[in-house]
Amino acid sequence: MDFGAQITLSRNTWNDVHAVVERMEAGRWASVWFADHYLPPPGRPEEEHLTTHEGFTVAAAIAACTEKLRIGHLVLGNTYRNPALAANMAATVDQISHGRYCFSLGAGWFEREHVAYGWTFPSMKERQDRLEEAANLVRQLFRAKEPVTFSGEYYQLNNAPFSPGSYGDPIPIMIGGTGPKRTLRTLAKYGDMFNLDGWAGPMTAEHYHSKIAILAQHCENVGRDIAEIRKTVLIPTLLSDDKAAVDAFRQFRNLKEGSAIGPKNFIIDRIGEMVDAGVDEIMIGGMVTDNPDDYVKFDEEVLSAFS
Repeated sequence: MDFGAQITLSRNTWNDVHAVVERMEAGRWASVWFADHYLPPPGRPEEEHLTTHEGFTVAAAIAACTEKLRIGHLVLGNTYRNPALAANMAATVDQISHGRYCFSLGAGWFEREHVAYGWTFPSMKERQDRLEEAANLVRQLFRAKEPVTFSGEYYQLNNAPFSPGSYGDPIPIMIGGTGPKRTLRTLAKYGDMFNLDGWAGPMTAEHYHSKIAILAQHCENVGRDIAEIRKTVLIPTLLSDDKAAVDAFRQFRNLKEGSAIGPKNFIIDRIGEMVDAGVDEIMIGGMVTDNPDDYVKFDEEVLSAFS
Protein backbone atom coordinates (compact mmCIF):
# COMPACT_ATOMS: atom_id res chain seq x y z
CA MET A 1 0.00 0.00 0.00
CA ASP A 2 1.33 3.42 -0.98
CA PHE A 3 0.62 6.57 1.00
CA GLY A 4 0.85 10.16 -0.13
CA ALA A 5 -0.17 13.55 1.21
CA GLN A 6 -1.85 16.54 -0.35
CA ILE A 7 0.16 19.59 0.76
CA THR A 8 -1.67 22.90 0.72
CA LEU A 9 -0.11 25.77 -1.21
CA SER A 10 -2.34 28.37 0.44
CA ARG A 11 -2.01 30.24 3.75
CA ASN A 12 1.65 29.24 4.07
CA THR A 13 5.17 29.90 2.80
CA TRP A 14 7.52 28.07 0.45
CA ASN A 15 9.72 27.29 3.45
CA ASP A 16 6.73 25.58 5.11
CA VAL A 17 6.11 23.44 2.03
CA HIS A 18 9.76 22.55 1.62
CA ALA A 19 10.13 21.56 5.28
CA VAL A 20 7.15 19.19 5.04
CA VAL A 21 8.45 17.56 1.87
CA GLU A 22 11.85 17.02 3.49
CA ARG A 23 10.16 15.08 6.30
CA MET A 24 8.11 13.07 3.81
CA GLU A 25 11.12 12.23 1.66
CA ALA A 26 12.86 10.76 4.72
CA GLY A 27 9.85 8.70 5.83
CA ARG A 28 7.39 6.09 4.60
CA TRP A 29 5.53 8.47 2.30
CA ALA A 30 5.44 7.56 -1.40
CA SER A 31 3.97 10.66 -3.04
CA VAL A 32 3.22 14.35 -2.60
CA TRP A 33 0.31 16.20 -4.24
CA PHE A 34 -0.48 19.89 -4.69
CA ALA A 35 -3.66 21.78 -5.52
CA ASP A 36 -3.82 24.09 -8.54
CA HIS A 37 -5.38 27.39 -7.44
CA TYR A 38 -4.74 31.11 -7.41
CA LEU A 39 -7.08 32.00 -4.54
CA PRO A 40 -7.30 29.98 -1.31
CA PRO A 41 -10.05 27.37 -1.62
CA PRO A 42 -12.85 26.89 -0.80
CA GLY A 43 -13.36 30.58 -1.63
CA ARG A 44 -14.07 32.64 1.46
CA PRO A 45 -13.99 36.38 0.52
CA GLU A 46 -12.17 37.31 3.70
CA GLU A 47 -9.29 34.96 2.77
CA GLU A 48 -8.64 36.11 -0.80
CA HIS A 49 -5.63 38.22 0.24
CA LEU A 50 -3.83 35.21 1.73
CA THR A 51 -0.86 33.55 0.05
CA THR A 52 -1.46 30.97 -2.69
CA HIS A 53 1.54 29.52 -4.54
CA GLU A 54 1.39 28.46 -8.19
CA GLY A 55 1.20 24.68 -8.40
CA PHE A 56 3.33 23.77 -11.41
CA THR A 57 6.23 25.94 -10.28
CA VAL A 58 6.19 24.27 -6.88
CA ALA A 59 6.06 20.81 -8.48
CA ALA A 60 9.19 21.61 -10.51
CA ALA A 61 11.02 22.84 -7.42
CA ILE A 62 10.06 19.75 -5.43
CA ALA A 63 11.12 17.50 -8.32
CA ALA A 64 14.59 19.02 -8.15
CA CYS A 65 15.04 18.60 -4.39
CA THR A 66 13.68 15.05 -3.93
CA GLU A 67 14.71 11.62 -5.16
CA LYS A 68 11.96 9.26 -3.98
CA LEU A 69 8.55 10.93 -3.82
CA ARG A 70 6.22 10.79 -6.79
CA ILE A 71 4.76 14.22 -7.57
CA GLY A 72 1.38 15.33 -8.87
CA HIS A 73 -1.51 17.76 -8.61
CA LEU A 74 -5.01 17.23 -7.24
CA VAL A 75 -5.86 18.51 -9.79
CA LEU A 76 -4.88 20.90 -12.59
CA GLY A 77 -7.75 23.06 -13.84
CA ASN A 78 -8.27 22.52 -17.55
CA THR A 79 -10.19 25.81 -17.92
CA TYR A 80 -7.01 27.84 -17.31
CA ARG A 81 -4.41 25.30 -18.49
CA ASN A 82 -3.98 24.97 -22.24
CA PRO A 83 -3.49 21.19 -22.48
CA ALA A 84 -0.62 21.29 -24.97
CA LEU A 85 1.28 23.80 -22.83
CA ALA A 86 0.46 21.85 -19.65
CA ALA A 87 1.68 18.62 -21.30
CA ASN A 88 5.01 20.23 -22.15
CA MET A 89 5.36 21.56 -18.60
CA ALA A 90 4.54 18.07 -17.30
CA ALA A 91 7.23 16.52 -19.47
CA THR A 92 9.81 18.97 -18.13
CA VAL A 93 8.89 18.14 -14.52
CA ASP A 94 9.02 14.44 -15.44
CA GLN A 95 12.53 14.92 -16.80
CA ILE A 96 13.64 16.85 -13.70
CA SER A 97 12.24 14.12 -11.44
CA HIS A 98 13.50 11.21 -13.58
CA GLY A 99 10.00 9.86 -14.20
CA ARG A 100 8.21 10.66 -10.93
CA TYR A 101 5.50 13.00 -12.23
CA CYS A 102 1.77 12.26 -12.60
CA PHE A 103 -0.40 14.52 -14.77
CA SER A 104 -3.78 15.14 -13.14
CA LEU A 105 -6.51 17.10 -14.92
CA GLY A 106 -9.99 18.22 -13.93
CA ALA A 107 -12.80 20.19 -15.53
CA GLY A 108 -12.48 23.17 -13.15
CA TRP A 109 -14.93 24.27 -10.44
CA PHE A 110 -13.77 27.47 -8.68
CA GLU A 111 -15.83 30.14 -10.46
CA ARG A 112 -14.66 33.08 -8.33
CA GLU A 113 -11.06 32.28 -9.29
CA HIS A 114 -11.99 32.59 -12.96
CA VAL A 115 -13.78 35.90 -12.38
CA ALA A 116 -10.81 37.30 -10.45
CA TYR A 117 -8.30 36.57 -13.20
CA GLY A 118 -10.44 37.09 -16.29
CA TRP A 119 -10.74 33.47 -17.33
CA THR A 120 -13.89 32.21 -19.02
CA PHE A 121 -15.93 29.84 -16.85
CA PRO A 122 -18.00 27.78 -19.33
CA SER A 123 -21.10 25.74 -18.60
CA MET A 124 -20.67 22.34 -16.98
CA LYS A 125 -21.32 20.63 -20.32
CA GLU A 126 -18.66 22.66 -22.08
CA ARG A 127 -16.17 22.10 -19.25
CA GLN A 128 -16.74 18.36 -19.56
CA ASP A 129 -16.41 18.54 -23.35
CA ARG A 130 -13.17 20.45 -22.99
CA LEU A 131 -11.84 18.01 -20.38
CA GLU A 132 -12.51 15.00 -22.59
CA GLU A 133 -10.87 16.64 -25.59
CA ALA A 134 -7.88 17.80 -23.53
CA ALA A 135 -7.36 14.32 -22.07
CA ASN A 136 -7.36 12.84 -25.56
CA LEU A 137 -4.82 15.40 -26.78
CA VAL A 138 -2.51 14.96 -23.78
CA ARG A 139 -2.61 11.17 -24.01
CA GLN A 140 -1.58 11.37 -27.66
CA LEU A 141 1.32 13.69 -26.81
CA PHE A 142 2.56 11.53 -23.92
CA ARG A 143 2.69 8.49 -26.20
CA ALA A 144 3.85 10.17 -29.39
CA LYS A 145 6.92 9.04 -31.32
CA GLU A 146 6.34 11.61 -34.06
CA PRO A 147 4.91 15.16 -34.15
CA VAL A 148 1.18 15.24 -33.38
CA THR A 149 -1.63 16.82 -35.37
CA PHE A 150 -4.91 17.20 -33.52
CA SER A 151 -8.10 18.84 -34.74
CA GLY A 152 -10.69 19.29 -32.00
CA GLU A 153 -13.49 21.70 -31.31
CA TYR A 154 -11.47 23.53 -28.64
CA TYR A 155 -7.83 22.52 -29.14
CA GLN A 156 -5.65 22.09 -32.23
CA LEU A 157 -2.13 20.89 -32.92
CA ASN A 158 -0.36 21.20 -36.28
CA ASN A 159 2.51 18.74 -36.60
CA ALA A 160 3.57 19.57 -33.05
CA PRO A 161 6.73 17.87 -31.74
CA PHE A 162 6.83 16.75 -28.12
CA SER A 163 10.41 16.88 -26.92
CA PRO A 164 11.58 16.25 -24.34
CA GLY A 165 8.79 13.81 -23.78
CA SER A 166 8.22 11.53 -20.82
CA TYR A 167 11.40 10.48 -19.01
CA GLY A 168 10.66 6.77 -19.41
CA ASP A 169 7.19 5.27 -19.57
CA PRO A 170 4.43 7.64 -20.69
CA ILE A 171 3.44 10.06 -17.91
CA PRO A 172 0.33 8.63 -16.20
CA ILE A 173 -2.87 10.66 -16.47
CA MET A 174 -5.28 11.10 -13.59
CA ILE A 175 -8.76 12.44 -14.39
CA GLY A 176 -10.10 14.39 -11.43
CA GLY A 177 -13.70 13.89 -10.37
CA THR A 178 -16.10 10.96 -10.31
CA GLY A 179 -19.14 12.21 -12.22
CA PRO A 180 -20.86 9.03 -13.44
CA LYS A 181 -21.84 10.05 -16.97
CA ARG A 182 -18.97 12.13 -18.31
CA THR A 183 -15.95 12.22 -15.98
CA LEU A 184 -15.63 8.49 -15.41
CA ARG A 185 -16.20 7.87 -19.12
CA THR A 186 -13.35 10.26 -19.93
CA LEU A 187 -11.18 8.39 -17.43
CA ALA A 188 -12.06 5.04 -19.00
CA LYS A 189 -11.07 6.34 -22.43
CA TYR A 190 -7.95 8.35 -21.68
CA GLY A 191 -6.88 8.08 -18.04
CA ASP A 192 -4.55 5.88 -16.01
CA MET A 193 -5.56 6.84 -12.45
CA PHE A 194 -8.87 7.14 -10.59
CA ASN A 195 -9.20 9.32 -7.48
CA LEU A 196 -12.08 9.49 -5.02
CA ASP A 197 -11.95 12.90 -3.31
CA GLY A 198 -13.12 12.91 0.29
CA TRP A 199 -13.37 16.71 0.31
CA ALA A 200 -16.14 16.49 -2.28
CA GLY A 201 -18.18 13.54 -1.00
CA PRO A 202 -18.36 10.58 1.36
CA MET A 203 -15.29 8.43 1.90
CA THR A 204 -16.66 4.96 2.54
CA ALA A 205 -15.98 1.56 1.04
CA GLU A 206 -19.58 1.42 -0.20
CA HIS A 207 -19.26 4.75 -2.03
CA TYR A 208 -15.89 3.73 -3.46
CA HIS A 209 -17.25 0.45 -4.81
CA SER A 210 -20.22 2.22 -6.39
CA LYS A 211 -17.89 4.51 -8.35
CA ILE A 212 -15.61 1.65 -9.37
CA ALA A 213 -18.62 -0.28 -10.68
CA ILE A 214 -19.56 2.67 -12.90
CA LEU A 215 -15.98 3.01 -14.10
CA ALA A 216 -15.88 -0.72 -14.87
CA GLN A 217 -18.95 -0.38 -17.08
CA HIS A 218 -17.42 2.54 -18.97
CA CYS A 219 -14.22 0.55 -19.42
CA GLU A 220 -16.18 -2.36 -20.83
CA ASN A 221 -18.01 -0.01 -23.19
CA VAL A 222 -14.77 1.43 -24.61
CA GLY A 223 -12.86 -1.87 -24.65
CA ARG A 224 -10.54 -1.02 -21.75
CA ASP A 225 -9.34 -3.31 -18.96
CA ILE A 226 -10.12 -1.59 -15.65
CA ALA A 227 -7.08 -3.31 -14.17
CA GLU A 228 -4.97 -0.82 -16.16
CA ILE A 229 -6.32 2.03 -14.02
CA ARG A 230 -4.72 2.75 -10.64
CA LYS A 231 -7.25 3.33 -7.86
CA THR A 232 -6.54 6.10 -5.35
CA VAL A 233 -8.45 8.02 -2.68
CA LEU A 234 -7.91 11.34 -0.90
CA ILE A 235 -8.99 11.17 2.76
CA PRO A 236 -9.44 14.35 4.85
CA THR A 237 -7.51 13.73 8.05
CA LEU A 238 -6.69 15.22 11.44
CA LEU A 239 -4.72 13.19 13.99
CA SER A 240 -5.88 14.49 17.38
CA ASP A 241 -7.26 13.36 20.74
CA ASP A 242 -8.79 16.80 21.27
CA LYS A 243 -12.55 16.45 20.63
CA ALA A 244 -13.04 20.22 20.40
CA ALA A 245 -10.31 20.48 17.74
CA VAL A 246 -11.80 17.55 15.84
CA ASP A 247 -15.30 19.07 15.88
CA ALA A 248 -13.98 22.48 14.82
CA PHE A 249 -12.00 20.98 11.93
CA ARG A 250 -15.00 19.00 10.71
CA GLN A 251 -17.28 22.03 10.88
CA PHE A 252 -14.77 24.40 9.24
CA ARG A 253 -14.25 22.00 6.34
CA ASN A 254 -17.93 20.97 6.09
CA LEU A 255 -16.79 17.37 5.80
CA LYS A 256 -18.91 14.50 4.57
CA GLU A 257 -19.15 10.96 5.93
CA GLY A 258 -16.02 8.88 6.25
CA SER A 259 -13.24 11.36 6.93
CA ALA A 260 -10.38 10.16 9.15
CA ILE A 261 -10.50 12.75 11.92
CA GLY A 262 -9.75 11.80 15.52
CA PRO A 263 -7.40 9.62 17.59
CA LYS A 264 -4.76 7.31 16.14
CA ASN A 265 -6.73 4.07 16.34
CA PHE A 266 -9.80 5.64 14.74
CA ILE A 267 -7.71 6.87 11.81
CA ILE A 268 -6.03 3.49 11.41
CA ASP A 269 -9.46 1.82 11.29
CA ARG A 270 -10.76 4.31 8.73
CA ILE A 271 -7.73 3.91 6.51
CA GLY A 272 -7.92 0.16 6.96
CA GLU A 273 -11.46 0.19 5.57
CA MET A 274 -10.20 1.72 2.33
CA VAL A 275 -7.21 -0.63 2.19
CA ASP A 276 -9.61 -3.57 2.48
CA ALA A 277 -11.76 -2.02 -0.25
CA GLY A 278 -8.88 -2.56 -2.67
CA VAL A 279 -7.40 0.89 -3.29
CA ASP A 280 -3.82 1.10 -4.54
CA GLU A 281 -2.86 4.40 -2.92
CA ILE A 282 -4.24 6.62 -0.17
CA MET A 283 -3.54 10.35 -0.08
CA ILE A 284 -3.88 12.12 3.26
CA GLY A 285 -5.37 15.62 3.08
CA GLY A 286 -5.90 18.46 5.51
CA MET A 287 -2.72 18.29 7.58
CA VAL A 288 -1.25 21.74 8.24
CA THR A 289 2.21 22.76 7.10
CA ASP A 290 3.21 25.12 9.90
CA ASN A 291 4.42 22.15 11.95
CA PRO A 292 6.21 19.75 9.58
CA ASP A 293 6.96 17.34 12.42
CA ASP A 294 3.25 16.44 12.36
CA TYR A 295 4.04 14.48 9.20
CA VAL A 296 6.72 12.53 11.06
CA LYS A 297 4.24 11.82 13.86
CA PHE A 298 1.60 10.63 11.38
CA ASP A 299 4.19 8.44 9.69
CA GLU A 300 5.29 6.85 12.97
CA GLU A 301 1.83 6.43 14.54
CA VAL A 302 -0.38 5.64 11.51
CA LEU A 303 1.58 4.68 8.38
CA SER A 304 3.72 2.26 10.40
CA ALA A 305 0.59 0.19 11.05
CA PHE A 306 0.42 -0.63 7.32
CA SER A 307 4.11 -1.26 6.58
